Amino acid sequence: MARILVIDDESNIRTMLKLALTAVGHAVETAADGFEGLERFGSGADWELTLLDQRMPGMEGLEVLRTMRQRRPDARVMMITAFGTIDLATEAMAAGAVDFLRKPFTVETLRGAVTTALTGRDERAGSRFFSPYSFDVTTVNGFRLRAISAPRKTKEGQMDVSFLVLTATGDGLPCLVSLPPYMIELVKAYADREEMPDGDDFWQALCAETLANWLWQHAELPPAGVLTVNDLTSGQKHWIDAVLSAPNAVGGNR
Repeated sequence: MARILVIDDESNIRTMLKLALTAVGHAVETAADGFEGLERFGSGADWELTLLDQRMPGMEGLEVLRTMRQRRPDARVMMITAFGTIDLATEAMAAGAVDFLRKPFTVETLRGAVTTALTGRDERAGSRFFSPYSFDVTTVNGFRLRAISAPRKTKEGQMDVSFLVLTATGDGLPCLVSLPPYMIELVKAYADREEMPDGDDFWQALCAETLANWLWQHAELPPAGVLTVNDLTSGQKHWIDAVLSAPNAVGGNR
């Protein structure tokens, strides 16, 4: 089993996490804030996974995460918070977090997410998506996304992308994300361009971000495994802005 470091300023949360994980054989140590956490983390060589709270006094989780990744670029860190937004989740993923777990969660979800984090490969470097904000190779609430088809346009102009959602227990569940024609035009109008950077990869990554947002908010698959995108949310706009401003995006800044 694994050596796991838990960093959280709430003693009851630290105790719950430690009990839940030691009960299945993990060796767990805890720290009460970011400063103590970094001291215990050291070079990172002694730890296979760190569970890191975001909102803590003195030093917030994202700052701790960035320092950990500087010390050990392949450190596996799972962010945990009750106050996060999908924007914070994307920022944490871009900083190197392997998962972003939203409180409250069940012991089963926690253990499953830990297993996923410990056994999964860090595939970000091999992703064919140009955007660091793509969720296709990361996890949210213990769910991992896999695109299993390129975007497919129907005769009516709707764009469909099929995903396999891997749960913390290892089950693979299919999910279809659909962009109606008016949504495609709405995205183009917001971006102020007719052609999006990297073509189909952009639309596939946008569908992945939308599905990740759903999993973040609901911690379960959409009903009947189908998610139809009906409006352009602030989170999607933030994602589009980030993609279009990325140095390696086709066309650069708009």
